[in-house]
Amino acid sequence: MYKPSKKEAQDMLQQMMEIRQFEDKIMDLLSKNIAEGGSHLYAGMEAIAVGVISSLNHDDYITSTHRGHGHAIAKDGDLNALMAEILGKKTGVCKGKGGSLHLADLNKGNLGANGIVGGGLGIATGAALALKMQKSSRIVVCFFGDGALNNGITHECMNMASLWKLPVIFLCENNLYAMSVCINRACSVKDLRKRADAYDMPSEIVDGMDVIAVKEAAIRWIDYVRKGNGPCFVVCNAYRYYGHSRSDPRVYRTKEEEKSYRDRDPIINFAQRCIKEGWLTEKEVREIEATVAKAIEEATDFAIKSPLPEPEELYTDLYV
Repeated sequence: MYKPSKKEAQDMLQQMMEIRQFEDKIMDLLSKNIAEGGSHLYAGMEAIAVGVISSLNHDDYITSTHRGHGHAIAKDGDLNALMAEILGKKTGVCKGKGGSLHLADLNKGNLGANGIVGGGLGIATGAALALKMQKSSRIVVCFFGDGALNNGITHECMNMASLWKLPVIFLCENNLYAMSVCINRACSVKDLRKRADAYDMPSEIVDGMDVIAVKEAAIRWIDYVRKGNGPCFVVCNAYRYYGHSRSDPRVYRTKEEEKSYRDRDPIINFAQRCIKEGWLTEKEVREIEATVAKAIEEATDFAIKSPLPEPEELYTDLYV
């Protein structure tokens, strides 16, 4: 079983706390109309992004989803620049032009979030093909939600990646709901691993609420893909605490269901495990939480005070 060092445990706990507090702050800013537009929050799913991305090399790639803040933070994202981007400010990681749905940082290997469900699959498969043609040892992790499972591009990309043995991990973050539709009502198979059988692709289902379980699986499959064995399919089962977006009152979910997942909170349970296993002390856990709270407030202040892009910026950074 994977046992983190003190530094690894501290880093994982801190990143999960950063994601949670970042998302809670975004919801607060949305409620005050300081942040505008659509934001799809990652709270509750922190163990997936942190467990997987902390196992990658710095120069490996990821592709993200419309629910991409957590991936961006876990891929060494700068909190100030990410917060500024979501507020549409010039100091944002994409100069205020991408916003919440299109966070990207090519310098960090984050090929971007995507407003189109399943839109990252083609990008990830293309990037993996490029890496194979370059004879690179780098790999790609393609994050997508359960709502993308039935999209045509998912089948096409998984088939192509398996056929050409591309270095990509297809990682499905199954948070049970695509907007308001439960996966049990939308998918013809109950065991999602069966989808990979059609492409002769190995697969695994992981408890996405447990960062250690995610980390163990990530280490194993990253090694498998990096050795040139081709792609794999990993399903991480988790739960999003907020609605699909701020306009979603979650009337399709029961209070009992929400409580059952809150009781398995990935941050609280990991913090308790760190203390129990002696990886961190209670005092150190409190200090990490306080450090994160300060960083989130500083990022918010930085973003609010940052300038908006100049109108002429509309004509820069264009591909066509």
